[in-house]
Amino acid sequence: MESRLLTTLELKVMNILWAEKKALVRDMITHWPEQPRPAYNTVSTIVRILEEKGFVAHESLGRSHAYYPLITRSKYQQRMMRHMMDNVFSGSVTGMVSTLLDQRKMSPDELQELRDLISQSEKE
Repeated sequence: MESRLLTTLELKVMNILWAEKKALVRDMITHWPEQPRPAYNTVSTIVRILEEKGFVAHESLGRSHAYYPLITRSKYQQRMMRHMMDNVFSGSVTGMVSTLLDQRKMSPDELQELRDLISQSEKE
């Protein structure tokens, strides 16, 4: 599997596949997150590109194909975060977290979750 990051459209398809586990192209269009929905041929092309890249595979169902992910959402998120930390933040976890905190108002619950994660990390 390539280590490349996904394009915006590829990521939308992957999000659908991660949620649905397996889907036909028409199912992906039905679950598309916003309007207008893309054309059938557009989604078909995206999913074939994802298959060529090694992110998805398919199962033949007569003349149709049911596509499913070969990488978990969690694994992809880890890969993306490593890429961002290495290439955008020069390896600085502090810089990355600081930027996230500066860009978004966090709820008290989210801040507590972060504290808990830091505490757990210190124990390990």
